[in-house]
Amino acid sequence: MEAVFILVALMALLLLRTPVALALGGLGVILLALKGLPMVAVPQRLHGSMDSFELLAVPMFLLMSNVLLKGGVGRDLYAAVQSWVGHWPGGLGVATILSCTLFSAISGSSVATAATIGTVAIPEMSSRGYDRRFVYGMLAAGGTLGILIPPSIPLILYGVVTESSIPTLFLAGVGPGLFLAGCFIVYGVIYSRFSTAYQPMAKATWGERMRATGLALPTVALAVAIVGSIYTGIATPSESAGLGFVLALIITFAMGRMDWPKLREAVEGSLKTSVMVLIIVAGAKVFSYAITLYLIPQSISAFLTENISQPGLFILAVGVVLLIMGFFLESLSMLLIMVPVLLPAVLNTGIDPIWFGIFFVVLIETALITPPVGMNLFVIQAVARARLQEVAQGALPFAGIMLCVAVLLWFWPALALYIPYEVAR
Repeated sequence: MEAVFILVALMALLLLRTPVALALGGLGVILLALKGLPMVAVPQRLHGSMDSFELLAVPMFLLMSNVLLKGGVGRDLYAAVQSWVGHWPGGLGVATILSCTLFSAISGSSVATAATIGTVAIPEMSSRGYDRRFVYGMLAAGGTLGILIPPSIPLILYGVVTESSIPTLFLAGVGPGLFLAGCFIVYGVIYSRFSTAYQPMAKATWGERMRATGLALPTVALAVAIVGSIYTGIATPSESAGLGFVLALIITFAMGRMDWPKLREAVEGSLKTSVMVLIIVAGAKVFSYAITLYLIPQSISAFLTENISQPGLFILAVGVVLLIMGFFLESLSMLLIMVPVLLPAVLNTGIDPIWFGIFFVVLIETALITPPVGMNLFVIQAVARARLQEVAQGALPFAGIMLCVAVLLWFWPALALYIPYEVAR
């Protein structure tokens, strides 16, 4: 019964719009006090949650993506991709998803990806007659690739919480991320085939392609440097994030796109987001410590393994719970609340924790584009100055595609596990 009361109390606090960090940390402190434990455990846990080399990657990736956002490199990236595929049926939609995919390999953030590509793609696609809801939905969904295609901030946090290999998680995210991007592209092309509203683009000349590609090459080289340094073992994710930030500064200043006021704005924006993420991590650590003392994860794990013997049913139950929670919580909160509770049951049912991390991220991707708290919906709403209802309606088909990919992951686990296992050999 303790587990039920604790979970009900947490959900009540969240439904009352208590800040997530305060709800987690405050409830954890109360639970520790009820156990009669000395409160010195609280600052120890808070300090311990920040004392992590892996977590250094989070503020550094955020800082790098904000520098690139302020430097306007998304415009060059989008123009280069558009010059190659813009004349295809639905070519601007293809260019949008490809640009989101490339920028995702740099930023690690869904919000940064949606905002960077959205500022360029929305006016361009709208001026060509594409349906506004389709444009908004595609940008909101394309931005979610930023938390699946490595480097990914949620995968970094998942690796820290579960003590899993972050480079292995990054490798596991490549296949599903590219597959999901391909599904978005196919849907965009099919949608455009049956739509007569948009105006096709003229095919770019080779000179235009070379000029546009030349401007985008530094950004592509940055993505290769970050991902390559991690996969070759030259640098850890945290070190590659620092490398990426330095290279982003060099690129934006060399291109004349960055100045000190813009850099200050990038630093301030990164600081605010980093503090928000790390405070939630700290609150989650206190709450995780408290519920461990109350044997809540063990109790839930025992309940699930006794009542749900089939791994497939367990995954189905987890998927339903996450979809419901996604209506009320943003992605990082879901990860930090649910993973410590579910991990013992995941291990007991024999599910690969690397595979589960990718499955979990695909589901929280869906939460990013479902109302009422889908973060990417608000980002696109702000960029386009549109109504939230329009953005949510446009994102609905893409949410359906994500759920189909989550189902496919269960029936075809090699989609996530083939690359890391082959690399391990």
